[in-house]
Amino acid sequence: MTEVDEFLDAVVPRLVEADTALHNGDAAPRRALWSHEDPVTLFGAAITTHGWPAVSTVFGQLADTFSDCTAYDCEVLAAGTSGDLGYLVAIERVTLSMEGGPPRSIALRATTVFRREDGAWKAVHRHGDPGPSDTYTWIVEK
Repeated sequence: MTEVDEFLDAVVPRLVEADTALHNGDAAPRRALWSHEDPVTLFGAAITTHGWPAVSTVFGQLADTFSDCTAYDCEVLAAGTSGDLGYLVAIERVTLSMEGGPPRSIALRATTVFRREDGAWKAVHRHGDPGPSDTYTWIVEK
C-alpha cells in the first residue's frame, strides 16, 4: 500500500462521516476532523474565514442551515502527500435541505489540505466552490 493510499484510507471515511453529519445539522464530526491549531483557513462556497475560532463558528452556522441529507458522495480526483502534509481534490455531491427548504442536489469542487498532528491527519484548509456554471453544468443539479 502506498503512502497516498494510506492517507486516503485515513481521511476519506472521516471526511464522508463529518460532511454527512454536517449536512444533517451536526457540526461536531467536522470540528473533530479539523486542526484546532492555527493556521487554519476556510475558503467556502458561501463563507471565507481563518483562525480556528472563526472556522469553528462557520461550521456551526452551516450545521444550523443544513438538514435532511439523503445522499453524500466524495469523488476523489487527486490526492497526494509530502511528509506531514496531504491534499485531497474531489467533487462532493450532496442532496439536502437548506434553511428548511425542499431537498436539492448540489455539487462542489473541493480541495482540502491536511496536516499530520500527533499521528492523525487534520484538515487545515478547505476551498470549495460550485465552479463556473457555464463550464461545469454537470456539477450542479437544479
